[in-house]
Amino acid sequence: MIAIEQPTVYLVDDDPAIRKGLSRLLRTANWRVDAFASCEEFMLGHDPNAPGCLLLDVMLPGLNGLELQRRLADDGNPLPIIFLTGQGDIPMSVRAIKAGAADFLTKPVGADTLLRAVSDAIERDRETRRSRANVATIEQRLARLTPREREVLTHVVSGKPNKTIAAELGTVEKTVKVHRAHVMAKMRVGSFAELVRLAAQAGIGSLGPSDSVDE
Repeated sequence: MIAIEQPTVYLVDDDPAIRKGLSRLLRTANWRVDAFASCEEFMLGHDPNAPGCLLLDVMLPGLNGLELQRRLADDGNPLPIIFLTGQGDIPMSVRAIKAGAADFLTKPVGADTLLRAVSDAIERDRETRRSRANVATIEQRLARLTPREREVLTHVVSGKPNKTIAAELGTVEKTVKVHRAHVMAKMRVGSFAELVRLAAQAGIGSLGPSDSVDE
């Protein structure tokens, strides 16, 4: 059995009392906690591949919370962020949420509210990582296709009949059917519907409402 890594709640706040209080609360709720006094410490000390979420103060010396959010986004780090602020700044909260923040909470925050936000953020992280893993698997299968098989796949999932694909590729329908069979085998799918679903997850083509396909 493969062990599932326990999520970590990363906490970044420059107030030692807040770090201590929130860490205690989170650990009481059985969350693993890793606390930092600054964004710079977090960047140096966290594992970008570890699952979890980030509890992040907005107003911090040096790199502030919103700047860290931008940096993580630029790095492709999917870690959901729950912002904590001592001031109810609506424009700031809108800006953070639009940039992908999971939540924006005002200090002092109630225990139930905080724990619910953390639970929701970690579930969001699980879904994001599961989706990324699925896409990575699909891309590995796509990499096994020859350039011509990739062309056939793109045409097929766009809803074109084999005869039309053959004409556009300058070949015969029988050859298209052979390529299509190879695509199905390499993509490890048993039906056209499954092939379309996997292709869509990888951002390849889609059927329109009036399209038809030769099976």
